[in-house]
This record gives sequence, C-alpha cells and structure tokens, in this order.
Amino acid sequence: MFEKVQVFETRYEELSEKLCDPAVTTNAQRYTEVMKEYKAVEPLALKYREYQKILSDIRETGALLEESRSDAELCAMLNEELADLEQHLSETENELKILLLPRDPNDDKNVIVEIRGGAGGEEAALFAAVLYRMYSMYAVRRGYQTELLNTNETELGGYKEISFMITGEGAYSRLKYESGVHRVQRVPETETQGRIHTSTVTVAVLPEADDVEVNINPTDLKIDTFRSSGAGGQHINKTESAIRITHLPTGLVVECQDERSQYKNKDKAMKVLRSRLLEAERERQQSEVAQERHQQVGTGDRSERIRTYNYPQGRVTDHRIGLTLYKIDDILNGNMDEIIDALITADRSAQLENSDH
Repeated sequence: MFEKVQVFETRYEELSEKLCDPAVTTNAQRYTEVMKEYKAVEPLALKYREYQKILSDIRETGALLEESRSDAELCAMLNEELADLEQHLSETENELKILLLPRDPNDDKNVIVEIRGGAGGEEAALFAAVLYRMYSMYAVRRGYQTELLNTNETELGGYKEISFMITGEGAYSRLKYESGVHRVQRVPETETQGRIHTSTVTVAVLPEADDVEVNINPTDLKIDTFRSSGAGGQHINKTESAIRITHLPTGLVVECQDERSQYKNKDKAMKVLRSRLLEAERERQQSEVAQERHQQVGTGDRSERIRTYNYPQGRVTDHRIGLTLYKIDDILNGNMDEIIDALITADRSAQLENSDH
C-alpha cells in the first residue's frame, strides 16, 4: 500500500512545482489540467505526510520512554501518549486505504435529478414537490446551482414528474445515493379524516453525460414539437415550443417544455437523453457484477425502497444503513449532510471490506 502512496506523494511534489512554472501558469488550459490533478492527488499526499509525522512522534516518544524508566509518573504519561499516537496511526492508515480506493469517474460531474410520483396519486405528487424543495435547498447549502428541465404539475401544486439539473463540483458524489424509492407516511393535505397514508416517490440521479461519452446518431431520433401546458390550463404557451425526443433504438422518450424557446428546450432534452443513455449502459455493466453491487451501499436499484419520511414521528429512516434521525424538518429543509456522509462512510467501508478479500 505504501509504495502506491509514495508514488502519489512524488506526483504531488511534481505538480506543486508545475503550478509555479510560468509555462504552465500562462497557459490557461494547461494550468486547469494541472490544478485538477493536483486537487485529486492532494488529499492522499497530505494524509500520507500526516501518517509519517505520527510515525516520527511514536519513535520519539518511544525513545523518551526508554530514557525515563526511573520516573514512574513520566513513564505513565508517556505510555498514555504512546497509546493515543498508536490509535491515531491506525485511524490514519485506514483513512489512507479509503483514499486509495478507486474513485467513481462520475463523482465530479453535474447531475440530472428526476422525481416521479409513485403510489398515492395526488399525495405522491405533493411529496414529489417536497423532495424537489429539499434537493433545491441542499444545493443552495452546498453552493450548487439548480436549473429546471421539465415539469408536469398537478392542480394542487404537486408534480407528477419533475426533472432538474444540479451543477457544482462533486454534485454526483454527494447525490448519487438518492436514487431509489422514497416513502412518505403522513396525513395527506387531501385527507379530512386525519388518517395516515403511505405514498411513494421515485428519484433517479443521473450523472450529466458529455457529448463524447454518448454518441447519438441524429437518424435515431424522432423529434416532435407541441404546445406546453401547465396544471388547469395555467402557463399555457401558445407557440409550439415544447419538445419531445424519442430515441428509436431504445424507445426512451424525453420531454422538455419549461423554456419559451424551442431551441433551449431541445438542448435541455438532449442533455437528459444523453444522461439516460449513459445511465442505462452503466446499469448494464453493473448487472454483470451484481454480487459486488449487492455488497455495497452503491447507487442501488431504483425499485428499491431506500428511505422513509414519517411525519407523525418526526423521523427519517434510511433503510440501507439502518440510520434513523428524528429531525425530519431539518432534513426536508435541505440539511442532508448527516445522512449523505453516513451513506458515503458505509459505502467506503463496504468497498474496503471487499478489497481485503
């Protein structure tokens, strides 16, 4: 393991020097490339230096202990310090192993989030709107940008479906664990008897696909235009600016009607189509290594129930890792980091366990 880490530290030194080289700093494209690699290598290099410093402290403390055998009080203090250092060394070694795990190549990408009402009719559509608000507020907290792609609104202000893009560094690395079925248990706004209903909403998180990753033949596309419409006839656009694109080989259909411009709607629809095609290919590859996938928290099957939001009890439970938090208002207001950090930790632990076998 340490041979691998030393290679990264050497590379970190090289990149540090390059960032001071005028030939690099005066070339914007080259500087961006070097800086990107520098940022990727830096956490591992710094963690290795921390590991080396702890080793050095252990050696010094051990030597001091040998010299202080006659002083019982000092020996006790040094033994305690040595135990703390060895514990820290073990934790740091584990952190190094995690940093050496292969990175998901999509982690730095922007994401397209698609939310669809499932079982529960209007109540599911209303909860889809709640989840859209949650992700939008989370994006603001992380410094990400949100852009609507398409909406299908209901008369009560819910969404049969809504898709939007979240743009920002590491967006996919944080949000990829949200794919799956989200279950809500609450007294519906449409219910007068005060009974608790259970509804479901499906969330799909797709990494934004680059043009070079997905080659789409224009002859494989059927493009239709139509007039966009909102709930109850609201926001009706009298021009045919809405776009529907059908990918004939796969049967995938993408609609976009949120922009007044047909060109903008087409551009957004193509982004969604590329990302869906990339995701379909990723799922095909993952199904070939299904056993490994089941051993990880992963970005699971979209038909899998991943989380329950129980309003009467004020709790949110993530079923994949058995985490229950009694702070539903906080989470629905975009304070999601506690759940997401726990999912990342669990996923990395599972990968570490698999890599040891």
